[in-house]
Amino acid sequence: MPTFQDGQEFKLSSNPKPVVEFNEAKEAGVTTRPVLLGPVSFLHLGKPDRDQSVDPISLLDKLLPVYVELLKQLKAAGAESVQIDEPVLVFDLPEKTKAAFKPAYEKLAGEGLPNLVLATYFGDIVHNFDVLAATTHLYGLHVDLVRNPEQLGPVIEKLGPKQVLSAGVVDGRNIWKTNFSKAIGIVKEAVSKLGEDRVIVATSSSLLHTPHTLKSEKNLPEEVYAWFAFATEKATEVAIIAKAITDAASVQEQLDANAKDIHARATSARTNNPDVKKRQSEVTKEQHNRKSAFPERIAAQRKHLNLPLFPTTTIGSFPQTKEIRIQRNKFTKGEITAAEYEKFIESEIDDVIRIQDELDLDVYVHGEPERNDMVQYFGERMDGYVFTTHAWVQSYGSRCVRPPIVVGDISRRNNEAMTVKESKYAAAHSKKPMKGMLTGPITCLRWSFPRDDVHQSVQAQQLALALRDEVIDLEAAGIFVIQVDEPALREGLPLRSGKEREAYLEWAVDSFKLSTAGIADSTQIHSHFCYSEFQDFFHAIAALDADVLSIENSKSDAKLLQVFDREAYPRQIGPGVYDIHSPRVPSEEEIKTRIEEMITNGLRPEQLWINPDCGLKTRQWKETKTALTNLVNAAKFFREKYADKA
Repeated sequence: MPTFQDGQEFKLSSNPKPVVEFNEAKEAGVTTRPVLLGPVSFLHLGKPDRDQSVDPISLLDKLLPVYVELLKQLKAAGAESVQIDEPVLVFDLPEKTKAAFKPAYEKLAGEGLPNLVLATYFGDIVHNFDVLAATTHLYGLHVDLVRNPEQLGPVIEKLGPKQVLSAGVVDGRNIWKTNFSKAIGIVKEAVSKLGEDRVIVATSSSLLHTPHTLKSEKNLPEEVYAWFAFATEKATEVAIIAKAITDAASVQEQLDANAKDIHARATSARTNNPDVKKRQSEVTKEQHNRKSAFPERIAAQRKHLNLPLFPTTTIGSFPQTKEIRIQRNKFTKGEITAAEYEKFIESEIDDVIRIQDELDLDVYVHGEPERNDMVQYFGERMDGYVFTTHAWVQSYGSRCVRPPIVVGDISRRNNEAMTVKESKYAAAHSKKPMKGMLTGPITCLRWSFPRDDVHQSVQAQQLALALRDEVIDLEAAGIFVIQVDEPALREGLPLRSGKEREAYLEWAVDSFKLSTAGIADSTQIHSHFCYSEFQDFFHAIAALDADVLSIENSKSDAKLLQVFDREAYPRQIGPGVYDIHSPRVPSEEEIKTRIEEMITNGLRPEQLWINPDCGLKTRQWKETKTALTNLVNAAKFFREKYADKA
């Protein structure tokens, strides 16, 4: 997200990246269509820098000359057309942002500049047709017809008389093979109204979100392999669909094979589990609710857990050392036995417990040394998932992930517990309450490639039922504090407010509650949220009914605290007191200042937990121990200061 200063100026770099890359491709014998983020989206998605008051959209007149110069350089390099992305067109936009499109695209479509294809994706644009009226002179318009195929007719009616439609009919966000019959039907409808010369077949979005090629995958089940299409295969699909419009006979073999694969997936036993479907059909409203309201629960928990004021804990993971990664890799390759690996994991848990004893934390965790990833670990222990070897995609910056893939109905494999063994071992060697650690149903779903043949609410409920069983098993094993993390809840929020957003929040909240409601009042449910802004869906956070909510807070300048104060959040909360994404160690005084700030912002001493922002997996042990020592000392200071609240 760009940030802007008061008096912000813009200047084109001496070697603009789009021009350099266009020339590199041209030297390789390929003429490409450069892609730029549009000026309105660039400004709208930005924000004023800290302590600045500039309205980003007011900078448009200063920014446009830079875009014009860039387009001139691309034209001079040989670019006949340029794709210019304005993804904010799927949002509900303020009037000042809407008004920016007309002057922007009058200037960018000037004489001597490349033809522009205005691109949108991840939603419909029907509600912004008044804006699009100012862009009908552009060469083309791209729309996402995978996410919102119903917008095709209205969009065609609003096109300019010569404007080309880029029909996004191949899913750029998922890994499933395109249903050619369905996609071709959409393209044929467009062609019937516009003619072949005014319709382009395309992916719904860029292929940034899909792995490179399926050809690298050698370990997928043969049946499942035939269901997928990664980026390279999706490009081929685009070509086949286009050819099917003009010369269907030439691609009939591919069309027949596609129909066969689509049918095989729909009828596969791997996709359909009657036992899971039956259990879903029997879910009741009562299963979503804890036995008692929070006041009764917290009284039972205080009696059972006997925790002090300002209790201290960590979010779950402790540093994953080089030795942990080496031993996990050896086990994965079969170089050590399961018994040898288990003994190693137990020794790591012993070390984590010893360190927590020395730190004098109040609620322990086992450190998660056995876990490779907070979603993959659970997926590997459930039916309904498959895993790739090389299907990496960008998460952000230089960070890449290899998401699991949901291919069928989800349940615990053989109904076996997934985390109980390690948590039970840790609890047996601990002086303090041990916290079980689970990834919530929405995060398991959002950080996977989900199915596209059933609604995501169905998949989330299946995950919730599997996690419900795990929560109940943890409690039966003597784990009376259980954390169910949902950092991805915000990610799933539909882009526009309204019925779709409220529907999502309803089934997302129901999924969390279903996973956590089957236990005694005296067992405490925690949840953790990071990377989130809660202001626009706080009611859903409250509706989760978690006993304790820990949140990433140290970088928010207390804005989140103000939300919780304004909404009078009734349950317990642990706003992070230091940022774990940096090796910097906070001083005890700094942590005290943050805790005082929490109380000043309206949070009561008796509802506060003291914890870091997030898990400590990526940190080093030296900095971790020092930071947690300061955290515990700060908590003890306030425990003494507010002893009358205990």
